[in-house]
Parts: sequence; C-alpha cells; structure tokens
Amino acid sequence: MRIVFCGTPEFALPTLQRLIAEPDFSIETVITQPDRPRGRGHGVSSSPVKDASLDAGIHVFQPEKIKSDSAFEFFKRAAPDAVVIIAYGQIVPARLLDIPRLGWINLHASLLPKYRGAAPINWAIVNGEMRTGLTTMRIDPGMDTGPTLLRWETDIGPGETAPELARRMAAAGPDLMVETLRKFARGEIAPVPQDHSQATPAPMLKKEDGQIDWSQPAPQIYNRIRGLDPWPGAFTTFRRHICHIWGRPETKPDMTQPGTLATASGAIFVACGHGTWLRLDHVQLEGKKRIPVRDWANGARLEPGDSFGR
Repeated sequence: MRIVFCGTPEFALPTLQRLIAEPDFSIETVITQPDRPRGRGHGVSSSPVKDASLDAGIHVFQPEKIKSDSAFEFFKRAAPDAVVIIAYGQIVPARLLDIPRLGWINLHASLLPKYRGAAPINWAIVNGEMRTGLTTMRIDPGMDTGPTLLRWETDIGPGETAPELARRMAAAGPDLMVETLRKFARGEIAPVPQDHSQATPAPMLKKEDGQIDWSQPAPQIYNRIRGLDPWPGAFTTFRRHICHIWGRPETKPDMTQPGTLATASGAIFVACGHGTWLRLDHVQLEGKKRIPVRDWANGARLEPGDSFGR
C-alpha cells in the first residue's frame, strides 16, 4: 500500500515509525508543517516528524498551506492509495480528499464524536472524563466529522496529566492504524457515520484557558491543572503577579472565602468553591523557576488573609 503520511508533533511518531517498518506499507512522502520558531530562544527548528522522516531517508514535503495549488499538484502526481494524517495542524481542503483510493485516514485522540478539535486530550481531562480513547476515521470537509472506522478505549488515571495520557495514547496508535488500513483495504470494515448530536468541542488551547476560578470545587481545579500541563498551565495571581500552581484536592470541609491561603500541619492549602480545598505542591512565579510550595511561602512571608486571585 502506497501511503503519504501527514503529521507534525511527537504524538504522530510511533505510528509513522510502525508504518515505515511494516513490509506491506510504503511511505512515499511525509508532509509536515514548515519549520517554525520554537522554544524560549525562538530559534527556527523542524518538527519531530520531519526529523524522523529524514533519518529514515523518506522524502519530506512542507507546504506553507496544504490548500495551495502546489500541494494539489503534488497529490495528483503522487496518487497514493491512502493518506494517513495524525495531528498535522491544517484543515485539508475538499479537493484533496478523493485523490487517494482509500481516502484520508485520520487517527484522532478521542472517542468521536466527543471532543472534536485540536486539543481532545486536554479537554477530556479538564472536563473530568474518566474514559477516552483513539478513533480512526475517514476524513471529510468538516472538523473531525467524518465516518469512523475503528476505536481503542482506555481509562484516564485519576492523577494522569495531559502529557502522560498523550504518551500512552500515542503508543496505542500504531496497532490501531495498521489494523484499520489492512481491514479497510480488504473491505472488512465499513465507515460508520457519526452521531453529530453527541458531538462536543475540543478547541485549540488559549493562554486564558489556564486561569483558575477559585469558586470552582477543588477536584475541578485539579482537572484543569492536569489537563493544561504543560501549556498554558493553571495559573492565578498573587499580590498582582501571575503565579502558576500545582496541587491536589484535600478533604477539608470549610466555608472559607475561595482563594484564601491557609497553613495546617506544615502544608499550605487554598480554599476553593463548595467548601473544598486544594493542597499546594509547587508554585512558579512569572519569570521564575518552579519551586516547592514551602520555599515559595517562606519567600513570600505569607500573612493571615492572603489569597490568590488578587
């Protein structure tokens, strides 16, 4: 099977590497996002998918826009049997969808139709889901609206962060994609239309998504801490400075004003909504390093009545 692979981040790597290794698949070209400024120094660097492809001796194509005429001409010339697309980062135009014989097969990190969009792993954790998974689908012109093929399901660990869950899901992707491609090519699975009435959104993360509302219950705030790690992170303000925090819920019923800081038995707590508390583990002031909460408290010289959100 002649395949063009579209993908960009590390999440796509395990599946790409598996497809390269399988003798019945031939990766003709890898398409990935153009090299971009990344990291604190904003130096231009290539994507993980590009680096792995070049190491494997595979041709890489990096169109600025996949809707461009040059990308259309590339696909017409390549005429692959299938395009495998995983976290590529651009919407595929309709005129490209019917070029591959088997279509464009996507590995999406949710149990569709739930969590359509750019950040399904993050929003599943933020929203307190206990279960998620992977879905393979044949993409159509909509945003993750195409008919589904196969799925893999897993529990979300009670303390699992977005990067931890993403690594587990990425590792499960190769088996699901290989099974999908082989069975779909043999006519052993048929695309199943999604129930659009059950769809939920998973939009691209924005910095403001990380701002903590201390009137929410502690477990809900904890989900935001886990789901938005490492970016944008969960943050608040302290003495008018941005402050990222990490912690976990504690059973400590009280009706203290949400956001209020308290010390008990050597630990530092912050009051949350519905009489709940969050036990702080680490704090990171804007422009500083992440440090244990006791070190931060000693430097801040906490006073009675101090609170977050001010």
